[in-house]
Amino acid sequence: MKNTVADLEKESKFNFSGFFGTYAIYFVFAGMVIISSMISDNFLKPSNLVNILRQMSPIMIIACGETMVIIAGMTDLSPGAVLALAGCVGIGVCIATGSAILGMLVAIGIGILCGLLSGIAVSRFKIPPFIATLAVMNLARGAAYVYTDGKTIYNIGNFAFFGQGNILSIPAPIVFMAIITVLSHILLKHTKFGRYLYSIGGNEDAAIASGINTKRIKLRAYLILGALSGFAGVILCSRLNSGIPSSGVNYEFDAIIAAIIGGTSFSGGIGTIGGTVVGCAIISLLNNMMNLLSVQSYWQLIVKGIVIMVAVGIDMAKKGSKL
Repeated sequence: MKNTVADLEKESKFNFSGFFGTYAIYFVFAGMVIISSMISDNFLKPSNLVNILRQMSPIMIIACGETMVIIAGMTDLSPGAVLALAGCVGIGVCIATGSAILGMLVAIGIGILCGLLSGIAVSRFKIPPFIATLAVMNLARGAAYVYTDGKTIYNIGNFAFFGQGNILSIPAPIVFMAIITVLSHILLKHTKFGRYLYSIGGNEDAAIASGINTKRIKLRAYLILGALSGFAGVILCSRLNSGIPSSGVNYEFDAIIAAIIGGTSFSGGIGTIGGTVVGCAIISLLNNMMNLLSVQSYWQLIVKGIVIMVAVGIDMAKKGSKL
């Protein structure tokens, strides 16, 4: 009876560590909003908030795909370079044909091709994701420079709509980001594909034993991330009003940080798109705060590096505490 009473008392106690672990990210986000509004009077102005969402859109689009890949126990370092290549080629096609839609489709196709290379290397040839995607990153970045001859492409014409236009008075990048985020959530939470990703990331051997074609699922995850990276290139390059072969540098790291901060386990098997949204918002707020404070770009890289180490460290500590 004593044990029963003790157990009941233990269960009735408020679990502060569990509560904080679950909602810490939201407290951090709220704190950053408060601090940002105190630092700058311009922070809460509608124009600045819209600007934050515009800047957030390509990273969030990539982060949706990166979340799926990480949940399956993998990673991808190529999205930033794929973004640059896809955006430049898409603009080139638009200039040559006069069709922004065709340019967008070609850009997405370029992203899918890069995702196919990564997916085949990882799923078929068992090359570690870090090595495989690092190789694709260099291939894509080099191809972007070769395609543009190292120069910026200007006069993008009606291709600018994707990054500068409006849909029902809402900036197009924000609309596209919202649609892709919702579809990604549905894909993860309400389809067999999503459940298979969690199974593979949680225990790949068990997933294979249960009859899941892990090679096919991994390949699909990379194809989706490739397509999203290609479309992110369309958004970014059209917003910048130019095709820049050096664009998208470190975007993959921002996307990975967003996913990890949002609760996606770097070890796989755990994560949500909702958490990634909050993580991406935190990264975007951090970038905006540093820009408002005129923090030099190289110091911003140092800050992001620290954030990566802390986020992954916390994730590994959580996993260790559960063992």
